[in-house]
Amino acid sequence: MLAHKTGTRDEWLAARLELLDAEKEHTRRGDELARLRRELPWVLIDKDYRFETDEGPASLADLFRGRSQLLIYHFMFGPDYTAGCPACSAIADGFNGSHVHLENHDVVLMAVSRAPIDAIQTYKDRMGWTFPWASSQNDDFNYDFNVSVTEEEQRGGPVDYNYGSRDMRPFIDATEGGAAENAARCGTDTATYLREAPGVSAFALEDGVVYHTYSAYARGLDGLWGMYQWLDRAPKGRNEEGLWFRRRDEY
Repeated sequence: MLAHKTGTRDEWLAARLELLDAEKEHTRRGDELARLRRELPWVLIDKDYRFETDEGPASLADLFRGRSQLLIYHFMFGPDYTAGCPACSAIADGFNGSHVHLENHDVVLMAVSRAPIDAIQTYKDRMGWTFPWASSQNDDFNYDFNVSVTEEEQRGGPVDYNYGSRDMRPFIDATEGGAAENAARCGTDTATYLREAPGVSAFALEDGVVYHTYSAYARGLDGLWGMYQWLDRAPKGRNEEGLWFRRRDEY
């Protein structure tokens, strides 16, 4: 039996036009949010962050690759993982087509993880990705931008994440559930898996000086999931029960 209401074409059109007004308001609100992001004050970066890249050691300024804007996706791939996070991998599947266009529009799109550069390169080859990806394994970068914590911090109480407090202690020893499933798929335990978190940070380079301009975490990354933007327009929506997706080479 059909589990959804039905109607005539005229009824559908009337409802669709009503929805269109809401969609247009959502678009206008999105434009306003983008403007407000651009108006955030820029914060000078005065720390000498160091990364490893395919081309060798690099500073934060080097990651701009001659452009004036840098978008970094904080990819969950810790030094003790055997593979990148499946959720981050689903997001990153959308980077390959976009990063080329962005680089020709004065913007570098890059992933950064604490995994060693050799492990990153191996995983990139496995997934068939070409976007740039740097390692911050021997640097404070991930910790300073609140996407990595130490074991001591994790077990000691709430930590800063998504502009609030996040207490991971109830979950770090779990052997079942989404985090435990993803940890196993990354070849590690739940606690180790949860010491990394996703995020995106934006930077500007002006007169040789790097500025931090924006960061978002958790549901603030929702728009980066290409597959979810499609599902939000599908008849049954996201329709999720548990971890339904895999790395694209695991289907």
